[in-house]
Amino acid sequence: MPALPNKLPHTGTTIFTVMSALAAEHGAVNLGQGFPDFDADPALLQAVGDAMAAGHNQYPPMTGVPALRQAVAAKLNALYGSAYEADRDITITAGGTQGLITAIHACVGAGDEVLIIEPAYDSYDPAIRLAGAVPVGVPMTPDYRIDWDAVRAALTPRTRALVLNTPHNPSGRVATSEDVRELERLAEAHDLFVISDEVYEHMVFDGAAHESVARHPALRERSFLVSSFGKTFHVTGWKVGFVAAPPALSAAFRRLHQYTVFTVHTPTQHALATYLADPTPWQSLSGFYQAKRDAFRAALLATPLRLLPCEGTYFQTVDYSAVSDLPELDFAKWLTAEIGVAAIPLSGFYQQPQERGHVRFCFAKRDETLAEAAKRLAKLR
Repeated sequence: MPALPNKLPHTGTTIFTVMSALAAEHGAVNLGQGFPDFDADPALLQAVGDAMAAGHNQYPPMTGVPALRQAVAAKLNALYGSAYEADRDITITAGGTQGLITAIHACVGAGDEVLIIEPAYDSYDPAIRLAGAVPVGVPMTPDYRIDWDAVRAALTPRTRALVLNTPHNPSGRVATSEDVRELERLAEAHDLFVISDEVYEHMVFDGAAHESVARHPALRERSFLVSSFGKTFHVTGWKVGFVAAPPALSAAFRRLHQYTVFTVHTPTQHALATYLADPTPWQSLSGFYQAKRDAFRAALLATPLRLLPCEGTYFQTVDYSAVSDLPELDFAKWLTAEIGVAAIPLSGFYQQPQERGHVRFCFAKRDETLAEAAKRLAKLR
C-alpha cells in the first residue's frame, strides 16, 4: 500500500473531542463542547417532517432552496441595512465550518498569509493550511480585545485575508463599532479579504449591538459573512448555515461549493425557510442566553474561579489561578476527572499554546445542568 500523504502533520484530534470523551468516561457534566443539551422548538422539528411529507426530498438548487435564501437576505438587510440579493449573494452551506473552509479556499492560495486573531476557533488554522496558505496568529490583548497594533505589525506584502470572529469564541468578547471601522480601514489600505465568522450573531448581551461586517458597505464588498442556523436554533447537529458575499466573491465561493458538498439537506432548508417567517425565535435569543449567563455567573460566585467578561456567545471564560497552577490542559483534565465538570482549555485555541490559567465553560445547557455543574465547582478550594 502506498504511503498516505499527511496534509496536516501538526494537527491531531480536536480538544473538543478529547474533552467530550473524557467527560463521558468520568460521568462529568459536559460544559466543554459548545452544544445545547435541550431540544429545539417543536414547531421547527415538525416543519422538517412536514417538508418531507410534502415531497421535498430531492436535490435542491446548488446554492440553496430559494425561499430560505430569500429569508436570509431579508433578515440581513433589515438588521444591518445591507443590500444582499438572494439569488446572487446568499449560499446555503453544510454548517458554518464548511462555509468558513470554502470561503478561505475561495480567496487565498499557496504562499498567501491569513491573519487569525488568537485565541481562535480551531478550524481556521487547518483550513488555511489546506489551501496552501500560511496562518499568522495575532494575539489579543490580555483582556481579550483585538490588538490592532499587533494586527498592523503582522501585515506583510503576502497578507491576503483576515479572519474576524464576533461574538468571539472562546473569550465571549464582542467587537465594537470602532473595531470594525479599524478593520475596514486596514482592509482597504492593504487590499484584504475578510472572512467574518458571525455564528453567534444573535447572542449579544446587555443591550449591545452585533457589529456585523454587513453594516459597513466598503467592508461588506470584500467580506464573506458566515453564520449558522444550528447555533441560532439549538440544532447544531443539523449542520446548516449560510454565507453572504457580494457577487464576485459569491461566484468564487460557489465554484468550490458545488464540488465539495454541492448542496444541503433539502427538507431542513424548507423547514428553516418556514420557521424564519416568525422573527421571534432569533430576536429573543440574546435574552434567553443572557438569563442563563447571569444565573451561571451568579452560581460561580460561590467558587474561587474568577469570572472574565462575557459580552456574547454562550461561553464563560474563567481564571482558575486561585485554585491551581497546573497548565490549562492538565487542569481541564483534572477538573473533569476529579470535580466532574468538563471545560475547554484556552491554550487549545492558539498555534503555540499559551498558558494563562483560563478555561471555557459552555452555558448552553438546561438550568438543572448548570446548577449541577455549579454545585460540583463549589467544591473547589
